[in-house]
Amino acid sequence: MIVVVIPTYNERENLPRLAEALLHLDLVNLLVVDDDSPDGTGAEADRIAAQSGGRVHVVHRTGSRGLGRSYVDGFQQALRLGATRVCQMDADFSHDPGDIPRLIDATQWADLAVGSRYIPGGELRNWPWHRAALSAFANRYVRAITGVQIHDATSGFRCWRAELLTRMPLRRIVSEGYAFQVEMAWHASIADARILEVPITFVERVQGSSKLSGRVILESALMPWRLRAEGRRLGR
Repeated sequence: MIVVVIPTYNERENLPRLAEALLHLDLVNLLVVDDDSPDGTGAEADRIAAQSGGRVHVVHRTGSRGLGRSYVDGFQQALRLGATRVCQMDADFSHDPGDIPRLIDATQWADLAVGSRYIPGGELRNWPWHRAALSAFANRYVRAITGVQIHDATSGFRCWRAELLTRMPLRRIVSEGYAFQVEMAWHASIADARILEVPITFVERVQGSSKLSGRVILESALMPWRLRAEGRRLGR
């Protein structure tokens, strides 16, 4: 079973189109992890699930919000559902659902396939220059501090083999925001996972608003140093 995990917060406008696109792909199931969206995304996800013939599942989260927390809950639920591959992507069409098969195919060899903007063939489209510059700098910063040899360690478009995901210390993941992607990439790296980057085109969202905040940026800046210290403790 292939399960695509999508965290949502105020994505009611995007979710129906995204679900339709994903369900057109053979063998793909969808798991929506809604973070108690005030715009009714959770109810919309339930409606889609009721009409999906069992291919759409929904997790309703309450309490502390955060992208990382949503992904941890989603990954754990996907494994309980019996997934052999677990993909992750944004709900805002920044990631092209049509690229999912390429990521899945890459896991025939790799334990983790990463949709990458920063390898030949990868592209950023419609992003303001300052966001593009910040993203490129962030990935150089992560590589320099942590030693993780992934060109796009901040990418949220990935496909995991279930065998690798079960070895990830999900209960010990502390990131709440986008630093989650770096934290998981680091754990995959020190687990000696086979990681393959697949070029993608990343497109700025058309509907909804970005969840990037000062707190998220600060966490992302500090996480590589925390991982570096953890690596030294482990002798890596």
